[in-house]
Amino acid sequence: MITNTTARPAPKKPLSCINETSLTKEQQRELYRYLKMTRMFDEKTVMLKRQAKLTGGVFTSLGQEATAVGTAYALEPRDFIAPLIRDIGACFVKGIEPRTIFLQYLGKGSAPSRATDVQFHFADLENGFVGPISHLGDMIPVMTGVLLASRMKKENRVAVAYIGEGASSTGAFHEGVNFAAVQKLPLITVIENNGYAYSTPTRNQAACSNFVEKAVGYGIKGLTADGNDVIHCYEVMKEAVAHARGGNGAVLLEVHTYRRKGHAEHDNQAYVPDGEIAWWAEHNDPMTRYEKYLIENKVMSQAEMDETVKDLKTFLDAEADWAESQPDPTPESAAYEVFDNSIVPPAFKKEVLS
Repeated sequence: MITNTTARPAPKKPLSCINETSLTKEQQRELYRYLKMTRMFDEKTVMLKRQAKLTGGVFTSLGQEATAVGTAYALEPRDFIAPLIRDIGACFVKGIEPRTIFLQYLGKGSAPSRATDVQFHFADLENGFVGPISHLGDMIPVMTGVLLASRMKKENRVAVAYIGEGASSTGAFHEGVNFAAVQKLPLITVIENNGYAYSTPTRNQAACSNFVEKAVGYGIKGLTADGNDVIHCYEVMKEAVAHARGGNGAVLLEVHTYRRKGHAEHDNQAYVPDGEIAWWAEHNDPMTRYEKYLIENKVMSQAEMDETVKDLKTFLDAEADWAESQPDPTPESAAYEVFDNSIVPPAFKKEVLS
């Protein structure tokens, strides 16, 4: 369990990932590309923010990449996800292109939201992506509705709602998870326990030792994963998916990880004890652990990983440049989907006062 303290014993040996996996070597290499792309995408957006090219907030997933990528990789293309602001990696796995999110962040007219929103609050149902409307558990009831519709259509789909541990204290969490439990819906609620609900440390969030203990109260399956081990996240999520898709009902999955950046770029993390962030960066970084695993198991060499990084930089730079070159929204587009756009409203007559 993550606690708010700097007194942490260093691991006896450098951490890697679990060796027991059903993933092929090709899949493990693909997993590395998604993991690395997530981190490099975040680095790119931070740079754009500092260049004043982004008007909205930037919420990076530094330290949490393995959670999003590993869990989403265990899903099928037909399954749905409702991610959090720190789950960009899950979006990439589900087929959302970086250029689409860059369009959103840059507020371009061709962005899915047409610049009415400058975060990734949009939907791509073809790829199973249900855009978040709130990060406080409100997507859980939404996903139960998605699953009810899927059941009516006789589709065997699984849906995943990602939340932080803070959201597990909300009414939406209780109502959504309880409804999914009663209806035996194949809903997997992933609690990303990253140590803080914005600035509230975990010990002040709940009295239970682990948030997965809440599964008992709903009569559903509870699982726990090492959120900084992408292989473990995949394997545990694979078990959760098999349980849910097999008609056994909902699953509560808690992943233990750590948020190494503030809530957003504007958050200076003054509430974090000295040395805590540095400890996680040195001893429990998901990227370092997976790279060690890949080399140890002769899946990829350092040279191959370096080549992947080089390719990804070229790719992400091109994606961002293309998005930046796209036109800004036209003024009249602000009224789209506000009025009935199939009818041209009469022009307002300017009254001249005499």
